[in-house]
Amino acid sequence: MKNLYEIGIIFRGTIICNYHFKDLPGQVKIEPHRDLRGAFISSINSFVSKTFKNNPLEYFESGKFLFAFKVSEIKAKDSPTHTREPIIIYGIREKKRSPGRIAKEFLKKAEFLLNLFIERYRNLDFTKDSYLIKDFEFELLGI
Repeated sequence: MKNLYEIGIIFRGTIICNYHFKDLPGQVKIEPHRDLRGAFISSINSFVSKTFKNNPLEYFESGKFLFAFKVSEIKAKDSPTHTREPIIIYGIREKKRSPGRIAKEFLKKAEFLLNLFIERYRNLDFTKDSYLIKDFEFELLGI
């Protein structure tokens, strides 16, 4: 997908799998941005879903960037309540004209990958078996 900087999957506020196509301009070369990005996107989606019922947030713009994301649910083996939990696929793109159209184009392709991830890793213990997810980065490359 053209102009895509990064794509990834967030679970419990942490990026568990991602692929960088190119570096964001002006980004500082430190690792903590990875955890901050996951927590930020996760908390925004949590806020929107609890505040605005039936009105999911699909994208937002920030400076020169467009953040698009799709939320679904997955059942994890290590879930303390044995219920399904939110899982998010996100993409960071260069912002151009028609951000809504660009976001919808990304989400159409990303939804397939998110459903594939859920099917493949349902009932996985994400605290112990996270190394199994590393192979999914090659699937993300195919977007």
